[in-house]
Amino acid sequence: MTEKKLMKVLNGETVFPPPVWLMRQAGRYLPEYRETREQAGGFLDLCYNPDFATEVTLQPIRRFGFDASILFSDILVIPDALDRGVSFVKGEGPQMTPIRVDEIERLDPSRAETHLAPVIATVARLREELPAETTLIGFCGAPWTVATYMIAGHGTPDQAPARMFGYQHPQAMKQLLTLLAEMSADYLIRQLRAGADCVQIFDSWAGVLDEQSFRDYAIEPVKLIVSRVRAAIPDARIIGFAKGAGYRLRTYRQDTGVDALGMDWQVPLAFGRELQKDGAVQGNLDPLRLIAGGRALDEGVDAIMEALSGGPFVFNLGHGITPDAPIAHVEQLLTRIRG
Repeated sequence: MTEKKLMKVLNGETVFPPPVWLMRQAGRYLPEYRETREQAGGFLDLCYNPDFATEVTLQPIRRFGFDASILFSDILVIPDALDRGVSFVKGEGPQMTPIRVDEIERLDPSRAETHLAPVIATVARLREELPAETTLIGFCGAPWTVATYMIAGHGTPDQAPARMFGYQHPQAMKQLLTLLAEMSADYLIRQLRAGADCVQIFDSWAGVLDEQSFRDYAIEPVKLIVSRVRAAIPDARIIGFAKGAGYRLRTYRQDTGVDALGMDWQVPLAFGRELQKDGAVQGNLDPLRLIAGGRALDEGVDAIMEALSGGPFVFNLGHGITPDAPIAHVEQLLTRIRG
């Protein structure tokens, strides 16, 4: 069996042209996704229905032939499994009941296995239906990022409610992050056993933390996830995406144990090349270049390819694709990379 391109890279090999996939590649920029979501009803109905979730995960693979497919789900299925009243309100993003300090020790993870069973069923279906050469990526949200939503009850621009919570209630914060890390590790293990080739941990709000908080909230819980996953599946391959971490990525791989570093678009390419000496990197085109298309897109792709394609590298965006990205520009991107 030929080894999948993306897995070769995660094992430290250089592959040219590099494998490519896009964060949020199944999403609102695709007309077929919008149609399926309409049929599904609500967003969580889409996530928990293996028929619909499998279909939308496969759509970008059929259309573009990406080298990897990422499970269609959401990072907030974990607080949803904890019965936090998660809902997705059109135009407002995710909402849930803000958690109080005294509620943390009463959180019950026991229903997670049953609650998340449809997601695991989707992974198994995808393993059967994806082309043999396509890597299947599972994922979870990092404990800190998930906690920010649980504490505020919604997204906030600088995560001030969660940061303040951590300063005022350090023990409660540690308890919450440890619980989320343990649940997330179990969830990733189930995805890998169901057929995911590798997994990614999304820490979308790592960049707002000061030095000590970064160590306590962004490093330690992810390290706990990685060690628990590896205890169950020693050769598991894990990508860590700590958005906004900047120069702290220099030791993030060693500190957490992840195999590959996802880089946002603000990471300088020379620094990316330095990080590549220790293993695979993934990224990091500005999603706005994809919307702009034309010369801006070509120049962005060329600069990244020139800097990073000589080492273990996965081409991706520096954050998720946005709903206004034209399909023709995704095709332009792939032609440029593979040409």
